[in-house]
Amino acid sequence: MPYLVILRHGQSQWNLENRFTGWVDIDLSEQGIKEAQEAGEKLKGFRFDKAYTSALTRAQRTLSIILDKIGQTDIPVEKDKALNERMYGDLQGLNKDETRAKFGADQVKIWRRSYNIAPPNGESLKDTAARVMPYWESRVAPDLKAGKNILISAHGNSLRALVMHLEKLSEQEIVETEIPTGSPKYYLLDKDLKILEKKYL
Repeated sequence: MPYLVILRHGQSQWNLENRFTGWVDIDLSEQGIKEAQEAGEKLKGFRFDKAYTSALTRAQRTLSIILDKIGQTDIPVEKDKALNERMYGDLQGLNKDETRAKFGADQVKIWRRSYNIAPPNGESLKDTAARVMPYWESRVAPDLKAGKNILISAHGNSLRALVMHLEKLSEQEIVETEIPTGSPKYYLLDKDLKILEKKYL
């Protein structure tokens, strides 16, 4: 049975500074590098056939650190903007506390966590899923169905879109779902990609 491990990148510099990052290409913080190294330690003993990541540095660097740590830098790696973080539009670069003070905590929570309401000039989670899921169906799912073990290093919201699909979560359940940085989540799947086992490592 194939397994899938998904991982949100380690803490970025703007995570540290409490800013909306979105598609801005921000690198890992020192803590993020440490989180990626710790994730690699947790993944020792796993063997991956292929890895997928986004077009953004923080996810790619997290993946690179992990593959180096587990001695699997030779596997194929596919990078695609379909796995990018949600585009936060006018909020990108803004401090989250300042944004709450300006727009109200309830409005900011709706922008951050609702399924189908987008921030100004940005994407909702529904919009993000509309690019993540076709990519999943066309690229990643066939690899898993062929029995390959897959590692995905991506972002909180692109992974929330995927988790919603895999775990069959409702729009309300995904609102309350948080994906921590640098914590690998393991799925053992059957031939139809139904979950047999899932856990954070």
